[in-house]
Amino acid sequence: MTLPLLAFITLTILAYAGVAWIRRVAMQRHILDHPNERSSHSIPTPRGGGLAIVILVIAAVLVFGIVNGFAKQNIAYIVSGILLAFLGWRDDVRSLSPRVRFPIQFLAIVIAMFGMGYFTSVTIPLFGVWHLGWVGIPITFLWILGLVNAYNFMDGIDGIAGGVALAAALGWTLLSSTWGGLGHPLAFWIALSVAATSLGFLGHNWPPAHIFMGDVGSTFLGFSFAVLPLMSAHRGGDALMFGTAILWTFIMDAGITFLRRAAKREDVFAAHRTHLYQRLVISGIKPVLVSSLFTALTLLGAGLSIAWGRGFHSVAPLIIFGLPLLWVALSVYTARRERAR
Repeated sequence: MTLPLLAFITLTILAYAGVAWIRRVAMQRHILDHPNERSSHSIPTPRGGGLAIVILVIAAVLVFGIVNGFAKQNIAYIVSGILLAFLGWRDDVRSLSPRVRFPIQFLAIVIAMFGMGYFTSVTIPLFGVWHLGWVGIPITFLWILGLVNAYNFMDGIDGIAGGVALAAALGWTLLSSTWGGLGHPLAFWIALSVAATSLGFLGHNWPPAHIFMGDVGSTFLGFSFAVLPLMSAHRGGDALMFGTAILWTFIMDAGITFLRRAAKREDVFAAHRTHLYQRLVISGIKPVLVSSLFTALTLLGAGLSIAWGRGFHSVAPLIIFGLPLLWVALSVYTARRERAR
């Protein structure tokens, strides 16, 4: 048995056991998500299960650093990840206002960029490589900030955040290996750890969920998926393209919903049920099917990214046109179901 496979199995088991323990503690301390008019659940449910993901992934990075030496990327990931996870945990225990959350998120992002740098170029299939120059600094900042909060926004039904994390992390595990072309050991072990711990978490969260991930897990996962391409940016603009293509469903849903609500002058940080995945559930589709759909679409984006990384650039039209058209078709289908009801 190879070391990565052994590590994957071990982390999956530890995550499953860790989430079970966190669930018991959350029940005892009444760290519960109480249903309201915007909720997709009907009974109080423990939250904070993502803490197991955070602890085990950080532990894996620490072991990597002990074995291979601590570089700026290792340290920046650990410090920023812990800072965001602590903020998320406090938000799970006692809801925090954006005035509290955003300054700490800004600090964590600055620390991450100090240790990992910023994007200097981006590959756009069919259009080539675009060099960003100093513009890459604000783009990198907004990229990390956007994914941290988008992943949090998208964690709204059983299994969706964990399922997408598993699919996306498996894609990044292959991409960051030497076989996938990026050949970044730290990114490989982070991705593998996220995949394994997400699988263990799903043992408790797949519909019907017995515990929710909570902000502690969702913001940490959003941060991890934001910096995985940043770690690999030394290989050129493909890394940012990979990060976008793999998480394309969450980026499209969170981004379009944010812009639509902002255009209507709504409070974009207030709870709501207008994301596409939420509208699908409201239209009558079971949450397990919606979560499975988003997981499958994430695997599609990962598969196209892996194909590109392996040199099959003929997939460019599928990435640049196929994925957006697929989203348009899904949006039209959702709107028709809503009108029918």
